[in-house]
Amino acid sequence: MNQDLNVPPSTLTDSQLPAPEAGWRKPRNAPSLREVYGSIKVPPANASFWRKLFAFWGPGLMVAVGYMDPGNWATDLAGGSRYGYALLSVILISNLFAMLLQHLSVKLGIVTGRDLAQACRDHYSKPVAMVLWFLCEVAIAACDLAEVIGSAIALNLLFGLPLTWGVVLTVLDVLVVLYFQNKGFRVIESIVAGLTVIIFGCFVYEIIVSNPDYFAMLGGLVPRPEIVTNPQMLYIAIGILGATVMPHNLYLHSSIVQTRQIEQTVPGKRMAIKFATIDSTVALFLAFFVNAAILVTAAAAFHKTGRYDVADINDAHQLLTPVLGAGAASMLFAVALLASGQNSTLTGTLAGQIVMEGFLNIQLKPWLRRLLTRGIAVVPALIVTIIYGEKGTGQLLVLSQVILSLQLSFAVVPLVLFTSSKAKMGVFVNRPAVQVLAWTVSGIIIVLNVYLLWQTFFG
Repeated sequence: MNQDLNVPPSTLTDSQLPAPEAGWRKPRNAPSLREVYGSIKVPPANASFWRKLFAFWGPGLMVAVGYMDPGNWATDLAGGSRYGYALLSVILISNLFAMLLQHLSVKLGIVTGRDLAQACRDHYSKPVAMVLWFLCEVAIAACDLAEVIGSAIALNLLFGLPLTWGVVLTVLDVLVVLYFQNKGFRVIESIVAGLTVIIFGCFVYEIIVSNPDYFAMLGGLVPRPEIVTNPQMLYIAIGILGATVMPHNLYLHSSIVQTRQIEQTVPGKRMAIKFATIDSTVALFLAFFVNAAILVTAAAAFHKTGRYDVADINDAHQLLTPVLGAGAASMLFAVALLASGQNSTLTGTLAGQIVMEGFLNIQLKPWLRRLLTRGIAVVPALIVTIIYGEKGTGQLLVLSQVILSLQLSFAVVPLVLFTSSKAKMGVFVNRPAVQVLAWTVSGIIIVLNVYLLWQTFFG
């Protein structure tokens, strides 16, 4: 892994890739997102802290938008309106889990030159890799489903566009994504940052006008036993976990950190891991604020007034202005929802491309890959919208997040396994304390999901 890869991505050939390292059964594939691999230069090691941080700033925000996509809105609204501030602790714990797992994802990508999909394909037998690929595609489809429904609802709230037409219109997102993808990776990162600022600003306003109980908010950050013992609360809690720790983000992050043109040496990789981790951790703090703000707004506006059943985004939009008495509350809610949906579309496109290239080692045209993914999401969204209307789409949003949570274990376990292997990671292997913490997090995720399945089918 000590070969110099600092060459333009357009001239990168397979012979210039690092030789297979010990610990991997197969030679590594060509880098994912090959067109932007190593395309962003970073300053030398003796540059200032802020120059280096700016160079690595961006991938963290792209990952963070997956933690505040429309699927989160449904679970956070349901949790806030039904249980007040009690599930704030779940959002906090989920974000702490996410910070650790995204750090491991960063390490895997920078140290081995593989994204998580490639690492699974190189390590496991073909049948196992195919199962993991299928499960990941299901997760991406579930995430894309949330983006489709969220964007369609936002268009309906802002412009009165029927939900059915809004769902169909989201197919055109592929053209927007492809246009900006051809402008360079920094352009995409800047767009994501701009939309994130819009979402953040909207919810700062929502919290101010909702006038929450700040002491109750602090109390909600402490976990309560009934979160596990109450099946209905557990269902929403695991939905929040699935909406927060997104499985496809682990694949995405391990790839897009490789857009930086780093020195392929131990000091160069160590510096890259440090600043990429700072980038993702700060960005996930922003995601925590947005998720917590949605739940707090729902708790202050609905739970406090006895409206315990507001789990539908459309209902929340209609009720915000009369409950809060603030004319801009509903409009900014819809604006933030639209920004969230479009942000998630950008990152979901890249995640789908990374997963298909990594697991199958085939490179489809980006527009074809995007249409396939969006088509899988549009069909069930259209069926549910036509048959069940707004209520059905709200329930589908929550279900999509539970599906994400059920798939999470199949992404987390390989990630922890690979980064804990000295044969694969060398001097960058997880320290014993990190290994214990990572496996504990994995165990919690697995146990909660098994318990959810048991309660769903036999409880």
